[in-house]
Amino acid sequence: MNLLAIDTSAEILSLAVSREAAIHVRHERAGHRHAELILGLIEALMDESGLTASDLHGIAYGSGPGSFTGLRIACGVAQGLALAWSLKVVGVSTLLALAGESGEERVIACINARMGEVYYAAFRRNGAGWEEVLGPCLGTPDSLPLPDGDGWVGCGDGFMVLGDELGARFGGSLRAVRAELAPTAASVLLLARASFERGEGLVPANAIPAYLRDKVALKTSER
Repeated sequence: MNLLAIDTSAEILSLAVSREAAIHVRHERAGHRHAELILGLIEALMDESGLTASDLHGIAYGSGPGSFTGLRIACGVAQGLALAWSLKVVGVSTLLALAGESGEERVIACINARMGEVYYAAFRRNGAGWEEVLGPCLGTPDSLPLPDGDGWVGCGDGFMVLGDELGARFGGSLRAVRAELAPTAASVLLLARASFERGEGLVPANAIPAYLRDKVALKTSER
């Protein structure tokens, strides 16, 4: 199955294209230039893979949570290209993509949500797929639900920013921490492939971001 995957949920603009079993990737530290760079990088990656739009079977995107602007860009580009190319789309949780990127069996995924909070979920490997144990949710470290048992691996930049607080919350449940990991388009692509194979692709109009947080900032009176 030939797929295009997009993740712009963080600073890295991550793209992946699969041509049968081969996966071509592109990661660009885009900062705030995702919208400016993304279409040119997709074109270059498609050329590198030797695919044209007519060769694709679908488009996957990191649906969130993450940067509000980044999620809108990934969703909007996936919608626009899918509409133009008569393809269906699949959104993949960035927390699940983070777990998939880890290669671990039991993952506590935490993405920095700013304002002292993290986006959180816990996943356990189940055969070739994943079981969602907890989440997704948004909260301060001391409010997060605890997964059962131990041997969990903490992944994501939430552990980089709020590592002490998360370490105190999860205590002996953690076997290791891999704060450097982030969701990638390659992980999004691999997770989306099963959805496309099951016929779960959506029409472009039904693609939406998953923000989790309703507000980006507090009003002065709320602060």
